[in-house]
Amino acid sequence: MNTELFRTVVDIEPAAFQIQAAERILCVGSCFADEIGRRLRDDHFPTIVNPFGVMYNPASILHTIEKLKSDKAEELRSTSTVILTLGTNHVYIEKATGEIVDNCQKRPQQLFEEQCLSVDECADYLNRSIKLLREMNPQVRIILTVSPIRYRKYGYHGSQLSKATLLLAVEECISKATLPTFYFPAYELLNDELRDYRFYSEDMLHPSEQAVDFIYRRFQEVLFSEEAKQFAEEWRPIREALAHRPFHPESAEYQAFIAKANQQQQSFEAKWKLNQP
Repeated sequence: MNTELFRTVVDIEPAAFQIQAAERILCVGSCFADEIGRRLRDDHFPTIVNPFGVMYNPASILHTIEKLKSDKAEELRSTSTVILTLGTNHVYIEKATGEIVDNCQKRPQQLFEEQCLSVDECADYLNRSIKLLREMNPQVRIILTVSPIRYRKYGYHGSQLSKATLLLAVEECISKATLPTFYFPAYELLNDELRDYRFYSEDMLHPSEQAVDFIYRRFQEVLFSEEAKQFAEEWRPIREALAHRPFHPESAEYQAFIAKANQQQQSFEAKWKLNQP
């Protein structure tokens, strides 16, 4: 039986660039950025994930890039690929200052005003983020995604309007980009290719682990070079060995097993020139 008959397949155009083995990656954005970043770390790519917390909207993503430029400039200069994941166009403005806050820090709701950024405003914040990143590293490649996670608190129509605003803003950025900038369709993969509640977690809003694994596999297929795929494949058995939890960790057999795994890790990192300045 041809299972393709039971689903629509999202075609993804090849990117103009590919992620290389062991390259440094930065993930900033919604909690979906955390999910992708965690899987990149599991594959042993040196990856920074939301260093100042989850950032849901384009303005807060810009704030993270500004802080990184100020506090961790060297890390930005050595980063080859940046993944920016947009969750919403809704922002919270502190009434006392008139500034967009990244986290209300559980302060009373009446201290803030909720607003929606327009397509042009979202695109402007994204473009400013990309400009800052390229000031630090002119060769950096940008991957833009829109999180597939829905926001029930907006109402489902309101959630779709928010996602549509982000998608239009991303399209505007991509159409005007003069350097490598790629849109990866995480939103479409969940909503158009998987398209079934069995791929959601219990809240029926967030993608399940299985769904995120599927999206990440498609990410690897499109954006990993052959060498990067080999890198991840070579690391997998070492990672699994290091993650093994025995019944008797004090046993001589396990101590020999973990010593061998640690040696394999050292050899792997030396081969791929990891942890080198």
